[in-house]
Amino acid sequence: MKKLFVLFVAVALVGFTVPAVAGDWSFYGSARLATFWTDTDGGDVGIDDEGLQWAQQGNARIGARVKGETVSGRFEYGSGPNLRLLYGTWNFGSGRILLGQTYGPVNLFHSNQVFNGDGDLLNYGGTYGGRTPQLNLKVGGFQVALLTPQSASPIGVDGDGDTTTPKIEASYSFSTDAFSVTVVGGYQTYEIENSSDAGNYDVDAWVVGIGGGVHFGPAYVNANLMAGQNVGNYGLWTTGAAGAAVVAGSLEDTDTIGGILVVGFKASDMLSFEGGYGLVSHELDVSGSNEDETQAYYVQAVINIAPGFFIVPEVGFVDFQDNGANVDEGDMTYFGAKWQMNF
Repeated sequence: MKKLFVLFVAVALVGFTVPAVAGDWSFYGSARLATFWTDTDGGDVGIDDEGLQWAQQGNARIGARVKGETVSGRFEYGSGPNLRLLYGTWNFGSGRILLGQTYGPVNLFHSNQVFNGDGDLLNYGGTYGGRTPQLNLKVGGFQVALLTPQSASPIGVDGDGDTTTPKIEASYSFSTDAFSVTVVGGYQTYEIENSSDAGNYDVDAWVVGIGGGVHFGPAYVNANLMAGQNVGNYGLWTTGAAGAAVVAGSLEDTDTIGGILVVGFKASDMLSFEGGYGLVSHELDVSGSNEDETQAYYVQAVINIAPGFFIVPEVGFVDFQDNGANVDEGDMTYFGAKWQMNF
């Protein structure tokens, strides 16, 4: 009798849980191996170095998409292991609501640079705020989201970052068969209290950008432009000093501009080529401060070996130029390939 009771309870629990997990599950994975040689000139602030990178990329992943009648979802883990994506969506007919961790509306992807873990030139003039917990509403080409805010201390002090409102981001996208364009913007504010210099500081950070692409048969051109204030405090991925700083007891903002330009050509189903350039510049709003600029270039070929298996040889150069104190930060040359299998 006891065994029958346990079996009855188990069957009942299965019956109650099946509707909760109902849906079409589609699993996927992507193995990505980086094999690069880098040669770094440290300039006046670092050391000269060269060496081999031969490792699985951090953005290698495994995950699943779950499609339901109106409620769907997705999860994805990276090779850390780390949680990359975990969200659900509700399609209410004229739009959809998303809750969970995914890419925010300000992210623009217009380059296919593979070095630096598929860096896509994002930290050299692109616009990338990462994968962030959020509430996101999308209707047609318009998207608006409330995201987890950042609260890092400004340069020069340490303190407690207090947030009272979420970060807000929005975008609008329009596309045809020949071209696409997306406009993005984001803003957040927070206060630094109990700082190491006993001051309280309000940190405002924002970013705006526009990006798109045009296709000419087998050729294409992609580009984006961006501008922002205190984008390091905002949480944007970039290279150089991009955050607010406390100077002589006063909080000073850093202004940022950047952009990328990419051209590509598909020679055949097995072979395509791409080249790109990126530039990002930061300048602290203090008399005598210089621009902290970084430029990056790359060229690559994409060689398709089999469905889902391809190799991307790439060579590139990053010029870190002078920092805000007018000190040479050196440069880096790299060459090698990314190997990828999607399954």
